[in-house]
Amino acid sequence: MIAKLTGILDSTGDDWAVLDVGGVGYLVFCSARTLSALLEKGATVSLNIETHVREDHIHLFGFMADIERDWFRLLLTVQGVGAKVALAILSVLPPGDLMQAIAAQDKTAVSRANGVGPKLAARIVNELKDKMGSINLGPAAVQIVGGSDVTSSAKGPSVEAVSALVNLGYRQTDAFGAVAYAANKLGAEAPVESLIPEALKELAS
Repeated sequence: MIAKLTGILDSTGDDWAVLDVGGVGYLVFCSARTLSALLEKGATVSLNIETHVREDHIHLFGFMADIERDWFRLLLTVQGVGAKVALAILSVLPPGDLMQAIAAQDKTAVSRANGVGPKLAARIVNELKDKMGSINLGPAAVQIVGGSDVTSSAKGPSVEAVSALVNLGYRQTDAFGAVAYAANKLGAEAPVESLIPEALKELAS
């Protein structure tokens, strides 16, 4: 199984790239976000690879970061979500935004992806709310609140509020969703003293 490829970027298309690795061209399917992060033709690039082997084909899916590959795998556990739809979702929602949408049960955000209707969007947010705890959410916590740069190492009201809720015994995914709701309601600059009570109201509802 191929887990990673490093080679010369030969060409790209709407949802694919060809990497020249030692004279062998590998066709790799990618999200629009990964494709936009690739350098110019002729540059050396590395992609994390998810290999799918079927009776009639072998497909390679490439990702710039482990977290995007992890979300791709998780999306495929939902009935009705194939590789094409999973890439479409990751094309419109980076891992941080996808995590927030699922935690907040935001079906509208997920349905922005091509091939995702209201019913499938509802199934995705419902099924993955509990499953996404298996993913390291640190890097995915970027931009939990629109416009805020929040990472696991950053300091800020939202991060402190999530940490406080986790310390109170709430699950990390539930805490993220509640704090995201509170911050959207009160504003991204709301202090932690205001975010926590509002988030607790949401968790109790």
